Amino acid sequence: MTTTATIARPHITSDNRDWLALKSAATALQEFQSQDGSIQDPAHHAVAREHAGTIMESIKGLAPAFPHDATYLDLLVKDFGRWCDSGFGVPDFLDSLLAFQPQENRDDGLQHLVVFPMYTQNGSANRYVEAVLIEVIWPEFIAGLEAGDYSNKLFVPIRFLDFTPGYDTNSAVLFPETVAVRQTPAFTWGAIFADREAARFRRVLKAAAETTSLELPAEAAEFLDDQELTERTFVMWDLIHDRTHMRGDLPFDPFMIKQRMPYFLYSLEELRCDLTAFRESVRISKDDEAPADARRHAKLVQYAVIFDRIFRFAITGNRVRNYDGLGGQLLFAWMHQHHVLHWTDSKLSIDWDEAADVVIELGARIDELYWRSIDRPKAAHWLAAYALISGTVTPHPASTWAKGPAALPLDGPPRGLTDQVLDDEFPLSMFYEALEKKMRPVIESTSGITGTTE
Repeated sequence: MTTTATIARPHITSDNRDWLALKSAATALQEFQSQDGSIQDPAHHAVAREHAGTIMESIKGLAPAFPHDATYLDLLVKDFGRWCDSGFGVPDFLDSLLAFQPQENRDDGLQHLVVFPMYTQNGSANRYVEAVLIEVIWPEFIAGLEAGDYSNKLFVPIRFLDFTPGYDTNSAVLFPETVAVRQTPAFTWGAIFADREAARFRRVLKAAAETTSLELPAEAAEFLDDQELTERTFVMWDLIHDRTHMRGDLPFDPFMIKQRMPYFLYSLEELRCDLTAFRESVRISKDDEAPADARRHAKLVQYAVIFDRIFRFAITGNRVRNYDGLGGQLLFAWMHQHHVLHWTDSKLSIDWDEAADVVIELGARIDELYWRSIDRPKAAHWLAAYALISGTVTPHPASTWAKGPAALPLDGPPRGLTDQVLDDEFPLSMFYEALEKKMRPVIESTSGITGTTE
């Protein structure tokens, strides 16, 4: 079931007594957990059992507000009870995870209570018990896009209402893959916190525009004052991006499966998905038959992709195999070298009338690389990908890859090629070195941000 209707239902707020008790108990329980989620010291089991008991009672108290999740919440209590009874070994919450299917009820404003032992991507690597109170973002125009050319039955855009410490981080996704289970199931949904994406984008964009003296177009300037508008824009971007990972002329091995490859291949995959969202947004914005809301947000997606990529992605995180950072560097350099982005007189400017065609051209180059890869050996494909990037972004002077095939161990296993990639194969340019120093406090300040804290 997917609908945009607003249904009368209880609404849980972050100051709810049962929620606060659950959140406090889950946070306290984390103190005793090992990285795999177990509680190894028997001396802590008694107090851990008390905290788990509080969590179970709190879930029961909150359950009436979530009738759409009744089966999941019932099994969640049982999973906690089984974990306690088993002596707090490595937790197994497969039963409750399989029953949690938020993609089946994408109602705008619908709330979910999510409590699992899990790690949080871009946050904590520990499988601690985390609790998140969320609500779905599903505006009517997004429902229309998803029901039409952009079907993505697994995609669930959400916003934070409250969370435990594992989400007081940079993590902006909620994935079932992160939950502690006894066996890996078929995953049927993936959720993205559009409010966090939007809030940190707005903060970074405002600071970057001031720092670079960039004059924002009137439409893009609306981002700075409108969190809800920005959230909806990111939902549209994410909808198209997410479905792109499994669509197109893909290499035999899908890029997003865990495997040992040069990190710049992940750069191209993430950028390919973003540039597909960009290209499709250009198409929708020019489609007179598309709903007005879809056309408006399609134009805004184009600004969001460019600004988030060149300002936030490029200078966020460390320089160890930073594939999102490299993707941002590539887009910036491509636009600069194609003369639609200018850094002149210490001011940044973009020729918006020509920018879309140039950005789409980069996406076409990546698409062609993928199409050609089907006929190429793995090493040849990796070399072609490197050539595409290094033709625009300058490699490190000490790079072995930059010396060409004659310098690489092509007669051995692929691992030998991966080992030759420097952690920072494509260092920041002088422009980005200066920008990163000025923007570092702003970037760091976005950790834990939500739509209500911005």
